[in-house]
Amino acid sequence: MSYTYKYPRPAVAVDCVIFGYDHRLEEPDLQILLIERKLAPFKGKWALPGGFVQMNETLDAAAARELKEEAGIEKVYIEQLYTFGEIDRDPRGRVLSVSYVALVNLEKHRPSAGTDAEAAEWFSLNKLPPLAFDHKTIVKTAIERLRGKVRYQPIGFELLPDEFTFTELQNMYETILQRTFDKRNFRKKMDSYGLLIDTGGMRRGKPNRAAKLYRFDGKRYKTLEKRGFLFEL
Repeated sequence: MSYTYKYPRPAVAVDCVIFGYDHRLEEPDLQILLIERKLAPFKGKWALPGGFVQMNETLDAAAARELKEEAGIEKVYIEQLYTFGEIDRDPRGRVLSVSYVALVNLEKHRPSAGTDAEAAEWFSLNKLPPLAFDHKTIVKTAIERLRGKVRYQPIGFELLPDEFTFTELQNMYETILQRTFDKRNFRKKMDSYGLLIDTGGMRRGKPNRAAKLYRFDGKRYKTLEKRGFLFEL
């Protein structure tokens, strides 16, 4: 049976805020992946990876497809953020955008532009270029979500390499939350959760100095979570 609708239907798009964290810099940096638009509107401008939802796919599938097609990113942590529906947000017409947040390990995923993107590059959160559409607002909302959620879920580990030092772990949280933690208290709290595995490896830094390497114990966290465990920073 076919149906006709009395009211006009807006188009639906997905836009993805992809966070990466570069621990290798002298001053570790939280970054966002942007694409340079190949097509109008906003041709040549920087924007979030995204596009229109196809009739035969879910929102989550559309977000995953756009990540892969426009930025060459796949199989990463991703969650729905918010729906943006300002009437004039897209000059092509009435378009609702369902936004997503993705977290990427920079050592595992190298972006590559595709489909309607001229380029895909990482930008420091503190040095973002002017963005197309309402993407500046979407980024602001995503940052607020990230800063809130890393306090009660260990999603920040998605940004780190598989093996990391305690200093790199602390620096990551300090960079995201824009605050300084007492080193002793931070280590004590992390140790109390029992979520770090000592790999037995060492990372060489300054001459005659090395730091232990750890892994995040995701299986243990899932087990503890089922028992009502609360991660809190």
